[in-house]
Amino acid sequence: MAIIKPFRALRPSEDKAAAVAAPPYDVLNSAEAAEQTKGNPFSFLHITKSEIDLPGIADIHTPEVYEKAKSNLQQFIKDGVLQREEKPCYYIYELVMNGRHQTGLVAVSSVDDYENDVIKKHEFTRPEKEQDRINHIRTSGAQTGNVFLAYRDVAEINALVEDWKKSAPAYDFIAEDGISHRIWVVNDDAAIARISELFEQKVPFTYIADGHHRAASAAKVRRSLESGFHENANYFLTTLFPANQLHIMDYNRVVKDLNGHTDADLLRALYDDFEVERMPAAFSPTRLHEFGMYLDGQWYKLTSKEGTYSTDPIGVLDVTILSEKVLDKLLGIKDQRTDKRIDFVGGIRGLGELEKRVNSGEMKLAFSLHPVSIQQLFDIADSGNVMPPKSTWFEPKLRDGLLTHLIYE
Repeated sequence: MAIIKPFRALRPSEDKAAAVAAPPYDVLNSAEAAEQTKGNPFSFLHITKSEIDLPGIADIHTPEVYEKAKSNLQQFIKDGVLQREEKPCYYIYELVMNGRHQTGLVAVSSVDDYENDVIKKHEFTRPEKEQDRINHIRTSGAQTGNVFLAYRDVAEINALVEDWKKSAPAYDFIAEDGISHRIWVVNDDAAIARISELFEQKVPFTYIADGHHRAASAAKVRRSLESGFHENANYFLTTLFPANQLHIMDYNRVVKDLNGHTDADLLRALYDDFEVERMPAAFSPTRLHEFGMYLDGQWYKLTSKEGTYSTDPIGVLDVTILSEKVLDKLLGIKDQRTDKRIDFVGGIRGLGELEKRVNSGEMKLAFSLHPVSIQQLFDIADSGNVMPPKSTWFEPKLRDGLLTHLIYE
């Protein structure tokens, strides 16, 4: 069963919460982070993207960058920008995007659960991305990035969370992208004990929705630490969302070339596995096994033919069908994690972004996909399989800096 614990979060004062809160470190490049922090010395990007305070640095993965993150974090604490909670607490985090509310519970989850597959995964990780987070955690002494976990609904947990939300939140602000963020501090001992008990009794597994690299890095940091380090390293920062709160968006693809095919060659080859229909406008699939394709200024609807794909938990995924029947078979893209001819576009950017990248000549064609469902994610993780890379895109994103977990005292 799932083991979670309350923790003494490092968090901003109420008046600085909006200024501190920052997008996750991996959704911005260094230039974008530098631009976003102009005029805001309190942005948590000074800690998660500390290269912005080292002008002209060529390699953002040098020890100097991680040491700068550590010194910036310590300065934030010294200046009172970030303050440590007096006692271990749980936190409720609500996000509102386009009128849709999504509420999760912020806690620390057990590294043992991660290693014993009580916390289930659905993606492979890349060693270089893991190493970056390992270096950041070990040097700064803090888990600054949140791992997004999902679990099957438990009515009692839902009721407790909703009841707590009737009180006034500690933070309540709207970020520059229009997304609302509210956080409540659960500091009542009876409520804390009840939450821990409910997870231990009624949540057999949790599932990584987003943050595989952050979770893997936390586990490897714990393994690498010498004996005598604080108990905190046995846990990592997570926000847990019941399935009914989650919204998975499409995660689309753009490809640089046709692997030697002409446009007409590609269209003819597609008829082996798909029904192909010209569309009058941008096409976003409305059901499973439909795909949009944008080629030479024209949108097409591709519909998988019965019997051309497997019905096992992996084979039935649209990302698998596209990978096997188009990307690999026709375009020669064998490994989407390493092939430089393919790129990925989160659904939050819309179909216009796909058109833009093809029309500019940067890419040759684009594919829009139907989102993976949360049930498919659960089924694949339960089966012990992994999805093709970049299968899920979750919105809205949790902000860094509002709740940080220190692994050293």
